[in-house]
Amino acid sequence: MAYDFRVSGRIAKPVHEVFEAVADPKQLSGYFTTGGAKGRLETGATVSWDFADFPGAFPVKVERVEKDKEIVLHWQAADDGGPAYDTTVTMSFSGLDDGRTLVTIAEKGWRDGDAGLKAALGNCEGWTGMLCALKAYIEHGINLREGFYK
Repeated sequence: MAYDFRVSGRIAKPVHEVFEAVADPKQLSGYFTTGGAKGRLETGATVSWDFADFPGAFPVKVERVEKDKEIVLHWQAADDGGPAYDTTVTMSFSGLDDGRTLVTIAEKGWRDGDAGLKAALGNCEGWTGMLCALKAYIEHGINLREGFYK
């Protein structure tokens, strides 16, 4: 059995503003990548994300970007003692009738077993936190992650 999950949240801003808050490394560094993001999320790019809670930059390979609609990326799964492998993250952005944006993040591809399950659950927690931090940042200018992990 392969592990995957999907989380979503509504952000009270237009879809373009929400999309840019994820694609733009300066904005992403303001609420999510507490150690900084380097490189814009664009089709074919490899960017770098660094987190205070998991020190050391992570390479993020961007498969596809459809402006204001979808970002598909790959990054290395947590070490499970076997050969390294990547998971696939798909971020979808949908404008709602009331002017808000529905952001859905799905991640898939962990190996079967206890280590894969633990890693999937950890990333589910992380992406849920990212959506909460995105909402606080873009709606109210608050960085929820500042000081949270250190």
